[in-house]
Amino acid sequence: MFKALTKTSFLVKAPYSFKLNNTTQFRRAFSLSIIAKHGHIHPPKKGEELHITFVLKDGSQKKYEVSEGDSILDIAQANNLDMEGACGGSCACSTCHVIVDPEYYDKIPEPTDDEDDMLDLAYGLTETSRLGCCINMNKDLDNIRVALPQMTRNVKSSDFE
Repeated sequence: MFKALTKTSFLVKAPYSFKLNNTTQFRRAFSLSIIAKHGHIHPPKKGEELHITFVLKDGSQKKYEVSEGDSILDIAQANNLDMEGACGGSCACSTCHVIVDPEYYDKIPEPTDDEDDMLDLAYGLTETSRLGCCINMNKDLDNIRVALPQMTRNVKSSDFE
């Protein structure tokens, strides 16, 4: 069923590899795209900190220091905020929907067609709605405020247990 492949950059060796007769066999990864580790952020370097404020569903606010390049989805998940990201940050769902403060909305690059398609599925869509997986922090977004919507269309199964 699986073909033996040579080692190349798009193959995953562990834990999807096994030894057979002194040769290493590989299985293809689910996707040939770069594997992203969501929810894993690095602490900002001293003097290069950026700031983000999340307005939670109950109205409370949480402020964090983050690094340039971190996505809003990664920041939320790393800080155990209630943002699902069911697709793993691949812009294939709307569970990382956030409402961006209008002051910062125009500083974010235009949404892609894929993001617009997913936003059409988002609950509580507003004029400043975006997907958290598609917004990466940069100096222009320092002190950005984003609100989490009251609900999302996909719900974790643990919410029903």
